[in-house]
Amino acid sequence: MNRREALKSVAFLMGSAISATTMGVLFESFTLPEKEKNSVSFSAADEEILAEFADIIIPTTASSAGAKAAGLGAFIPMIIRECYPAKMQEIFASGMQEMQAKCVKDFNKNFLSMSVEERQQLMTSLRDEAIATDKAPSFFLIARDLTLLGYYSSEIGCTQAREYLPVPGRYDGSADYKPGQKAWATN
Repeated sequence: MNRREALKSVAFLMGSAISATTMGVLFESFTLPEKEKNSVSFSAADEEILAEFADIIIPTTASSAGAKAAGLGAFIPMIIRECYPAKMQEIFASGMQEMQAKCVKDFNKNFLSMSVEERQQLMTSLRDEAIATDKAPSFFLIARDLTLLGYYSSEIGCTQAREYLPVPGRYDGSADYKPGQKAWATN
């Protein structure tokens, strides 16, 4: 199975955790016309911002590394450039710029200078705005969706955040599931 098929599988399994916009992009086609690919570009600083953004959504815990360690800073822009139509790439890029402006306006700092608590306040504000305006697609929803997809299709997400058996045994539909046990990862 290639990475694209794995992403589709993860998106399907996540169901309602992923917005309809992202589901549409993932299931429509991963093949964009050449004229729509790489409509926007992302700098190393943008990738660092996206890594920190994703790490607020899925932080490092005692049992598993977070989104930043899983390489989401590079993953998110790659998927945006290669899989999203030009119009959505531009929405994402301008939304990221708007987020940076909101950081300066609300916190008098750029995103990378903000504390974890300030970043969490920002994320709550962005989430509330996305819900209130019902504006789909939005930077926040796309970034959140790609964080979930990228993390749970990464090696860290599959082997540390979920139970993992590298060589599965027979199927057992009545396997005991203990309270607090991680969900199973699939190959």
